[in-house]
Amino acid sequence: MKLYKIMVVDDEEEIRLGVINKVNWEEYGFEVVGDAENGQEALEMAEKLAPDVVMTDIKMPFLDGLELGEKLSEIMPSTKLIIFSGSDELEYAHKAIKINVFEYVLKPINSIEIIEILKKLKDKLDKEYNQKRNVEILKKHYLESIPVLREQYLVSALEGRMSKERWEEDAGKLGLNFIKRFLAVALINIDGTTILEEEENNIGLLLISIKNMVDEILVNYCDFVSFPYSDKIVVLATFEEKSEINNLLKGLNEVSRVYQCVFANTISSGIGRVYEDIMDIRYSYKTAETALSYRPILGNGKAIYIDDVEPNYDIQLKFEEQEENSLLNSIKLSSKEEIEETINRIFKKVEKDLVDLNKYRVYLMEIMTAILRLLQDYNINFDEVFGDNFNCYSYLSKADSINDIKSWFIEKSIKINKLIKKDRVNSSKILIEKAKAYIKENYSDPEISVERLCSELHVSPTYFSTIFKKETDMNFVSYLTNIRLEEAVKLLNTTDDKTYIIARKVGYLEANYFSYVFKKQYGISPSRYRKR
Repeated sequence: MKLYKIMVVDDEEEIRLGVINKVNWEEYGFEVVGDAENGQEALEMAEKLAPDVVMTDIKMPFLDGLELGEKLSEIMPSTKLIIFSGSDELEYAHKAIKINVFEYVLKPINSIEIIEILKKLKDKLDKEYNQKRNVEILKKHYLESIPVLREQYLVSALEGRMSKERWEEDAGKLGLNFIKRFLAVALINIDGTTILEEEENNIGLLLISIKNMVDEILVNYCDFVSFPYSDKIVVLATFEEKSEINNLLKGLNEVSRVYQCVFANTISSGIGRVYEDIMDIRYSYKTAETALSYRPILGNGKAIYIDDVEPNYDIQLKFEEQEENSLLNSIKLSSKEEIEETINRIFKKVEKDLVDLNKYRVYLMEIMTAILRLLQDYNINFDEVFGDNFNCYSYLSKADSINDIKSWFIEKSIKINKLIKKDRVNSSKILIEKAKAYIKENYSDPEISVERLCSELHVSPTYFSTIFKKETDMNFVSYLTNIRLEEAVKLLNTTDDKTYIIARKVGYLEANYFSYVFKKQYGISPSRYRKR
């Protein structure tokens, strides 16, 4: 039986442990995955543990229970909140209602009350998850929410078969007149297979469930329309400002989190480039597909924005689009063996038809053009790949063996693949070095945040957090805390400044919280550290 994850938060250790020890949690369908002594610590812990429920005292230092609940409702809206309070003031109750608290309980609380709350909470969670799993309800939602006509209409736009005139004439009738100044396409892909009730590997039903999660969750982040297409869910999102693409990223990551809770599997999202013309959604769709192809590098279960991982370029080649995408993605992302397999597959049409080689010169040169543009996009030196003063087109025009040409393409593609991977690693390291420098220069600012840093670096918070954790083996908050505390130690050793002055110099407005963080890191308070 799946146990729902619960966290307990109270600044009094005796009360906190008392609540934890009062109940046989597993008997009622829960497990305690963590406890915290203040709201700030609880918030950081919740981001790592992703609990289904947070039980918290209302009065705590640094971040009280209501403030904690408000922040959790922003980043984890599906997490349930139970508030314990020693006061029955109406003001607290009103604030609790605003942040959708599941239960507001007056202290002291006994085990019988806790058990009754857990029973009601488990029923609610079971119903919510069962509703998402229920095949018949999903089918009904699908039929009611996605008229076939509108779906076909949007597919026509994605495939470039829609005229501007037709869109302007019919979009309003189909409820598509919500488009704002900017728009982007996102594709949601199932990373693996799972079992939905008794039907195994039923991708259609899983897509219905994903679409319903998208419709329930993403409405809090941006305006959009979603629909299944092929084996994915397409999301057409629209914004007033281009920077609002970050809202879409946050929303899709929340969809991924909820999906993983429900189905114990992961989904990934690829987000295409932002455009201003509805007729350009086909280009956003193509770049969303490309973004998804970076899953082998960045990992499953997250949203990947194309502008985070690839320079902005539009390739227009004459040989078949499927071949082009296969070739370029292979060179950018695949192994040596996979590159060889891709090029062998592309050359099959040349090898299987007994036609004079000269009739394929243009086709081969188009392949070469695709590779050369890739070099240009990644700023790779031509001579480093082909040698000094080498003329690729001259080589292709004179070569008289398809096998030789194919081997040559494989060799050069593998070389480019190594250079791109090397450049990608270097780019990540440069990004992290810039981030470290920014933190070093701005750690004293109490308002410093990952969002502000990413705005300076022109990357999304989701992408930055993945790369930063990969390069430094810690998250942004932990790294910032280390920098602040290292500087605090220097000031304690070299100045006579009082603790509250040092706290402000290193970015802490509250001296008590600074002392708490310092003691947690070094085991003693700042004042005792100075006296050693």
